[in-house]
Amino acid sequence: MGFYEAQLVVLGLFCAASLLLEKYASNPKQIGTTDGENSGSGWKLSKGESPGYKGLMHKYLTVYAIVMGADWLQGPYVYSLYHEQYVFSEKIIAILFVTGFTSAGVFAPLVGVWADQQSILVYSGRKRLCLYFCLSYAGACLCMLIPKLPILLMGRVLGGLSTSILFSCFESWLMGSSSSLGVSQSELSNIMGRATLLNGFIATAAGVVSNELVARTSNFLSPFMASALLLGLAWLVIRKMWDENFGGDQHEAGAEGLFQLGRLKKAWSIVGSDTALLTLGFTQTCFEGSMYLFVFLWVPSLQEASPLHVPLPLGYIFSSFMISMMLGSLGYTCIVANLPSGSDNLPRSNGHSKSKETQQDSRLVVHAKLSSLVCAMAALALALAVRSENEHVRFWAFCLFEGCVGMYYPVQGMLRGALIPEDHRATLSSLFRVPLNVFVTVSLLTGVSSARKLVFTGCALVLSLSSLCTGLVVVRRAISGELKFSYGGTNGDFRSA
Repeated sequence: MGFYEAQLVVLGLFCAASLLLEKYASNPKQIGTTDGENSGSGWKLSKGESPGYKGLMHKYLTVYAIVMGADWLQGPYVYSLYHEQYVFSEKIIAILFVTGFTSAGVFAPLVGVWADQQSILVYSGRKRLCLYFCLSYAGACLCMLIPKLPILLMGRVLGGLSTSILFSCFESWLMGSSSSLGVSQSELSNIMGRATLLNGFIATAAGVVSNELVARTSNFLSPFMASALLLGLAWLVIRKMWDENFGGDQHEAGAEGLFQLGRLKKAWSIVGSDTALLTLGFTQTCFEGSMYLFVFLWVPSLQEASPLHVPLPLGYIFSSFMISMMLGSLGYTCIVANLPSGSDNLPRSNGHSKSKETQQDSRLVVHAKLSSLVCAMAALALALAVRSENEHVRFWAFCLFEGCVGMYYPVQGMLRGALIPEDHRATLSSLFRVPLNVFVTVSLLTGVSSARKLVFTGCALVLSLSSLCTGLVVVRRAISGELKFSYGGTNGDFRSA
């Protein structure tokens, strides 16, 4: 057994042990729970759970598992397909990646307004946009079959559109459905924690499957074809299981046409008037931008540090990263398991209003602190990878970074769910991705492949700055009481004083 195969086994055993320990630790709390909320990290809820909770969790996680499986199958071999099978130079590969991120940046605002509102020319909505995602991403996979640069560029354009939908509309559908069903904030936190954990399982399996597909077919295209099949399945499941939801009143939705510039302007004004929202968007740009650059650079970075210069088992390395991400999500669930829960969606007028408000403020402060901590740890991981020339040290530094990714998604998802108003949820989530894609595009255009250490150093610096800004703005205002949860109200938003 080689080094990476052995590390995969070790990480897998450690993750399995952590899961068993976490499940065992949660059971005693569940027995004594009477307030109707999640007492552990999400294995069970007590008898007082919201009526729509389990149904919503089943619908969302089923679709989430399929679409993320389709996405992760492609992950380990995008670079290798372009570089080794199609023999493109790193400059051409960078152009292909830039095309994808530019496409995502251009489509992001439109995807948001189409998901939140119906327009005159496009009958849209969050479910419908998720169906479009399945079709556009499958089209992107099919474009990979033809090694002609114009076709591959078209595939990257479709991939950029698909990415904009994937990372805004699916989460917005969940938030909108949870609000309409009366699902509490603790239950929503439980769903998002489970989604991140499930994502780790799916990604780990996808890494092994993609590795085996390539090994058996001797063709880097095989994972992309398997991904297209899964996307077809996702289309069928979404069409059958999901109900449509929008962000606001649809009676006035068609007045602004296809581009809905007035709605975009209003969304920008909401962001500009709230420093907490600005900080949230800045954190998303820094962290997810660093993550996308990491996706582009981890393969050549490990190959560069390998003393033997032999082909690396990329699928197994990728699976190790995904198990590390799972461990990060487990860390999140263990932390939130010890937070006061209470019945989040009780009206303020009842006798428990002060204690419930205090509990929610405590949850907000913890999530804000976790956001700052995750960025700081991710910066440390990338700095360690820069300082070391040892292949194995870099590997473990990258695993630490992926652990931060596993904690980042549920933390930021909960902050977005509380901070962004429901009627502008998909619009603002998509707008946050515009500076993110600009950041990645500019970085790729500067020649990141020939300056890997410089790029990782820059990412470590901006992550450190993001950690500091979150601490100074979001954490400080949460502790002082200027920021308040109001999830479960008419619009399910987060009031910023």
